[in-house]
Amino acid sequence: MPAGVCGCCGPLRPRYKRLVDNIFPEDPKDGLSKSDMEKLTFYAVSAPEKLDRIGAYLAERLSRDVVRHRYGNVVIAMEALDQLLMACHSQSIKPFVESFLHMVAKLLESREPDLQVLGTNSFVKFANIEEDTPSYHRRYDFFVSQFSAMCHSMHEEPETRSRIRVAGIRGLQGVVRKTVNDELQAIIWEPQHMDKLIPSMLFNMQDAQDLDRVGHPASPSVGGQEPDPDHQEDPVVLAESCFRELLGRAAYGNMNNAVRPVLVHLDNHHLWDPNEFAVSCFRIIMYSIQAQHSHHVIQQVLNHLDTHGRNTPRVRAGIVQVLLETVAIAAKGSVGLTQEFKRPNPFEPECQTPTNLWLGPTVLEVFNTLLKHLRISVDLELGEGPRRASAASASSGRFKESEERIVQNAIIQTIGFFGGNLPDYQRAEVMMFIMGKIPVYGTPCHSMDTVRIGHQGTKRIQTMLLSSLIMVTSGFKSKTMVAALPPPFLEPLFSISLMEDSELRQLVLEILHNIIDRHDNRAKLRGIRIIPNVAALKFKREKISKQDVAFMKKHGQQLYRHIYLGSKEEDNVHKNYELLFTTLAVLTIELTNEEVVIDLIRLAIALQDMALANEESMPMVIRCGIMALVAAYLNFLSQMIANPSFCQHVNKVVELRSLDAPHLLPEHIFKDKCPLPDSLDKEDRSLYFQTLDIAECLAGPTYSVDRLSISYVPQVTVLYTVGKILHKCKQSSRGNQSPDPWLINRSL
Repeated sequence: MPAGVCGCCGPLRPRYKRLVDNIFPEDPKDGLSKSDMEKLTFYAVSAPEKLDRIGAYLAERLSRDVVRHRYGNVVIAMEALDQLLMACHSQSIKPFVESFLHMVAKLLESREPDLQVLGTNSFVKFANIEEDTPSYHRRYDFFVSQFSAMCHSMHEEPETRSRIRVAGIRGLQGVVRKTVNDELQAIIWEPQHMDKLIPSMLFNMQDAQDLDRVGHPASPSVGGQEPDPDHQEDPVVLAESCFRELLGRAAYGNMNNAVRPVLVHLDNHHLWDPNEFAVSCFRIIMYSIQAQHSHHVIQQVLNHLDTHGRNTPRVRAGIVQVLLETVAIAAKGSVGLTQEFKRPNPFEPECQTPTNLWLGPTVLEVFNTLLKHLRISVDLELGEGPRRASAASASSGRFKESEERIVQNAIIQTIGFFGGNLPDYQRAEVMMFIMGKIPVYGTPCHSMDTVRIGHQGTKRIQTMLLSSLIMVTSGFKSKTMVAALPPPFLEPLFSISLMEDSELRQLVLEILHNIIDRHDNRAKLRGIRIIPNVAALKFKREKISKQDVAFMKKHGQQLYRHIYLGSKEEDNVHKNYELLFTTLAVLTIELTNEEVVIDLIRLAIALQDMALANEESMPMVIRCGIMALVAAYLNFLSQMIANPSFCQHVNKVVELRSLDAPHLLPEHIFKDKCPLPDSLDKEDRSLYFQTLDIAECLAGPTYSVDRLSISYVPQVTVLYTVGKILHKCKQSSRGNQSPDPWLINRSL
């Protein structure tokens, strides 16, 4: 063939191929030819219909160079593709993007770390480009899988392993940025993708030697911003940044799919015990998501707790502690959240209460789940009783019991913190709900099978639920006692206060203090004592409202009755009398008027007379404790109503007792080795408070002193009587068996 014919073949090649070939120098080390690249870019912009062919040809060359290990030309081809992507924004770019993604996929499939990193960098640049029109058919399934595999790289060289993992994380970050803002790419939130994305990030976050580096409320990197260059090569920091960004972009309907893989990962890697990493993860989640989505996380953790109801105690305790952390963070955000729901319309009422969206699942549902697991823990703790009878299994039984106590304490803390951060109206509902779960002798309780768990299990549940009630009522400030202590709450609470168990009675009194003491005056009392100057304590008090006056008229006798009956229990200790004195004191500060003052004096005199008469053969220490309680309270009351004659009478009795009968004063009787008399001297009237003398002191138009002549007699209810009978019958029964019906009928 003539030489001239061969020479004319070069110009017959398409122009786009010649322009593409020209950007590759003879020596790849010289890099991309800038002038030829400018020509190719100008041609692509001028003739966008050629973009797809340019991309296909570049892909063909790159594939050939990868196979032949011409990595210098591969780098040049990817640089050219990146520049074309940045320069061209037209309808014809769609086929070019497909060629580009095909080339990136070729690099990611390579086993060469440098090519994988190169492909990742190009993909990240592409992810930051905002396309003019959406893509209806493009999918990123391959890239999610490949980048996730890179995140789990186990390359032998630590430096190379870190480079590959960082590239994988940045690739996933690019996929997220490219897809989350595109409604057509909502498929990225589907479980099959989240199950790869989330574990890949958590896997790298696990490698942090210092867990304090994660879990803080730092602002996530969003909006396409690159990570901090100083930390870009640290997989732990970059994984956390990507994790925060993903969660920050999660919409309402995607929260469950985003949180579930976290729980599964923690299960698979046994990260609930110890649970430091789990707590750190959920701190990140709660600080990254939008505040109104917090309830999704809480619900997911609750559901996960249900699935682990029979797991080891430490695993359950770890999940409960994570739940506590999520509730605590959600509670912090709820205050600011409610501000967002103020109505802008000035004609709409301002008093409308905004919704606490962080609660999400109904408040009672949350508490019901926690109380259910509290019951399960007690069942598991006490269910080992028959098997712990032998000496060989005693040590393992004690170990299991102590581990279950960890679970129970964690649940109580969560209940208390959860309830303590509720608005008052919701907190009142929770108080009623928890009270309905407490088994009380003499009352129906369908939620607790007291027969199966026995007396010991019943007491354990009573103690724990009352402890949680103390935490829920802490800081509770109700404007009226009617709202704070409704009859359905008051009756079972008082029934528990008369149980023959000093610890339960103490818990009940502490609950009453939390509710009644609305001005936080308890700390100033500092126990049971003869206070020399009550005015110096500067108690905060307000005039009793009409609603509280009505409450005392209706329920005051219940309060007095339970103070009276609770003071004579034979197992009372120093703390019981301290709490009884505090109860009388806060009643005096918060709920007294002239009529209530007379009632309280009658109650105090009745307690004194009961201790003197001793018709129930009480121990001497109990009788002296009652006398000390009466002295401390009348000294407090006389100064609170500021009646000089009354104060003088009280001081006279106290002085005589300090000389002749110190065992009748709180400063002496509650000491460890206080000498006790064989009997109380009833004839020496000067050692006791006299009704006639008090009536003379209070004579006048202010107080109805005629009522002091009427001795106070507590009205014992049928509920109290039946409760006592059931309790004694249960004590008469052996072991944890239910009371004998014959004993009950005989007692009735």
